[in-house]
Amino acid sequence: MSFPARSFSRAALAAVLSIGLAAAPAVVEAQDSSGGMTLIRDTEIEAILRKDAEPIFKAAGIPSDNINILLIGSKELNAFAAPGTMAVFTGLIMETKNPNELQGVMAHEVGHLAGGHSARSGEMTKAGMTPFLLTMGLGVLAAIAGSGDAAAGLIGSASYFGTLGALGYSREQEARADQAGATNLENAGLSGRGLVEFFDNFRYQEVFQDARKYAYFRSHPISSDRIEALRARVEKLPHYNEVDSPEAIAEHNIMKAKLEGFIEPQKAMIDFPDTDQSYPAKYARAIAYYQLKEPEKAIKRVDELITEQPNNPYLWELKGQILFEYGHADQAEEPQRKSVELKPDAPLLRINLGQTLIALDDKAKTEEGVTELRKALTQEGDNAVAWRLLAEAYDKLGEDGRARLATAEYNFAIGDSRQARVFAMRAREMLKRDTPEWRRATDIVLTSDPTKQDLQDLAREGSITRGSIH
Repeated sequence: MSFPARSFSRAALAAVLSIGLAAAPAVVEAQDSSGGMTLIRDTEIEAILRKDAEPIFKAAGIPSDNINILLIGSKELNAFAAPGTMAVFTGLIMETKNPNELQGVMAHEVGHLAGGHSARSGEMTKAGMTPFLLTMGLGVLAAIAGSGDAAAGLIGSASYFGTLGALGYSREQEARADQAGATNLENAGLSGRGLVEFFDNFRYQEVFQDARKYAYFRSHPISSDRIEALRARVEKLPHYNEVDSPEAIAEHNIMKAKLEGFIEPQKAMIDFPDTDQSYPAKYARAIAYYQLKEPEKAIKRVDELITEQPNNPYLWELKGQILFEYGHADQAEEPQRKSVELKPDAPLLRINLGQTLIALDDKAKTEEGVTELRKALTQEGDNAVAWRLLAEAYDKLGEDGRARLATAEYNFAIGDSRQARVFAMRAREMLKRDTPEWRRATDIVLTSDPTKQDLQDLAREGSITRGSIH
């Protein structure tokens, strides 16, 4: 489950996250201290969200490659846009009836983004709101869940999630974002109907006190007058009667079914009974059985789906994920290879495969796992879990210098400058001088708050000039 390559501000990352190691339950990558939110990586869902958002970014004149799409697991109905970021909560996705409603919310948020509407009281800026997009898909999470030694859930601090509620807009800004959203939808050849209907569905929110409102409507004040003004505008636009394509509707239904299967498996079993033979229903049931710790039933249903769709990489990924988590790494290798073969541009699928290969007691497989992780890192250079797994692999191969450099990269990615510096200094002692890896270790030291002693040691060996020491 994946995203395109990205890089992050180290200072911002450190400002919003406190990282720890813990066993990671499936689906949970980072969770706030209250247990109410999780950050989720999922190649399939992120691809659907990006497909929905791309035409809106283009219509707004915003380069989509510069926007990270963050998927937050929470029952809260919420979404926000900040410079370089669009975040969508699973609770909001589940409330949308069709792709056009979701695109309407996205268009509204892009309207705020393009309009440069500021965060309330500057809280988002002060918090350094460059999101730390976490580094594993549901497959990696599930694979790690059963192994205490390998567990590496990245636990987000409450301060990060607290910033998510810091956006607050005036009614004037809301109206402007409405109009900008409607314009962007029209320019993208999309209907503005979903934008109006989504807000109209929650018209009653305006009569509630803040404590009873959905978070989205606390930060985005809604009113009947505003909805009617928006309706009057969009009904006159040429693309108002455009409808969602069958493909878009199918993907939207799959996304919602998948989320429910992972997050609320008991509910999924009720909402998607055996009598429902649609693909989303069968997909949701397979995932729900997996989440309810019935792997045999889950695998049986995934195999049935693979028979129907043999070229679907996400089904092969799911099968590999289930097998790995339940102690069958040798059997997980084949489906994970197939998922990568079918979608070679998805780094998280390569990380799944790399992790499985490393878990096998075979030097050649471990070396191949290193190759897969390296390929993933060319797309997601800040992927902390890929670096952690790479350190594990190098350690198994007896390459101590590279193992310590990979550990330094891991700590650098999660914003732990002290540990990044410590491991980079150790790596330099073991790596051959003046190689690219040795120079990279030196760079990490120099950008990770080096101590005066570190700088003196570097100056003594000629890596920096003594004039650099302050």
